[in-house]
Amino acid sequence: MGRSLCYNASADDVGKRIDVVLAERGLYPSRSAAARALEDGIVFVNGSTVVKRYSVALGDTIVYEVDDSPENLPVVGQPIDLDIRYEDDDILVLSKQAGLVCHPSVDHTDGTLVNALIYHCGAHNLCNVQGEDDRLGIVHRLDRDTTGLMVAAKSNIAGEVLMEDIRLRAVDRHYLTLVHGILAHDTGMIDAPIARSATDRKRMAVRDVPSAREAITTFRVLDRFEHGAHDDGYTLVDCKLFTGRTHQIRVHMQYTRHPVVGDPVYNSSAPHDSLAQCGLERQFLHSYRLSFAHPLSGEELEFVDALPDDLDFVLNTLQPRSMGRTLAGEEIYALLRSAPRPYL
Repeated sequence: MGRSLCYNASADDVGKRIDVVLAERGLYPSRSAAARALEDGIVFVNGSTVVKRYSVALGDTIVYEVDDSPENLPVVGQPIDLDIRYEDDDILVLSKQAGLVCHPSVDHTDGTLVNALIYHCGAHNLCNVQGEDDRLGIVHRLDRDTTGLMVAAKSNIAGEVLMEDIRLRAVDRHYLTLVHGILAHDTGMIDAPIARSATDRKRMAVRDVPSAREAITTFRVLDRFEHGAHDDGYTLVDCKLFTGRTHQIRVHMQYTRHPVVGDPVYNSSAPHDSLAQCGLERQFLHSYRLSFAHPLSGEELEFVDALPDDLDFVLNTLQPRSMGRTLAGEEIYALLRSAPRPYL
């Protein structure tokens, strides 16, 4: 079922084509969608239909119709704060805050990173190489409650190059995670295919089935923490993704029987005492290091993001129980001390 909405043109809209404004403000998901609406005569400016070449004036009253069917709802720009670390005409690097879903879904129709990117950049300034208006700018994802560094693409050519580089494993992505128990080896590789769980379609699992996809995670131990009265001890780990499967690190760590601390889903081997979760309300998983070649200039870019306050507090609380940092741990702790802190 359709309904009519109203938008009053601002000073920033003056002189722009109506189809550009409709897309830029997220009133329609793309310029092509806006053009179709104008052609269908369901957009009115000051009470009259206009063509897409119409130049918007200050104070114009724009009335537009949208389809309320869930599959047809436009993805609109929303003023959601972004912690941006780098931006040019082609890419944007940000530190994602906890609780922010990357793109709309049945469970999260708005309030996502895509809504924030549309508001910040304008829908027409985001890549759409996936051909879906609810994926604008997205070339890789982080889980809702996983924090840290992400790259988004603004131009289509940047999006195509970045997605290919990710496929070819040329984008270096490192995550800090705190897991339950003491990992015996300082380094390791988990090579275990991942598919949808056989019992819960919202979960992933290591499975030996035709639908499973290759999933490879390597890890380095940074620090170990002694057992406590309510836990089995902890290990701080640097994980590197060679593939990007849904929930990959969380699934792989549970598979090794060292689930991520605070994980509300993949926790079958975690201690039963709730105090073992260190007071966390989300998984201890942070994308702290991201490096790649700029998709157009070829310049090597590297970004480091310190831990957000909730994860940093847990790590500081555990320090008296440290069994000794590894050489890799000394290196990463020093790197984090000099890294910018997330402010969201």
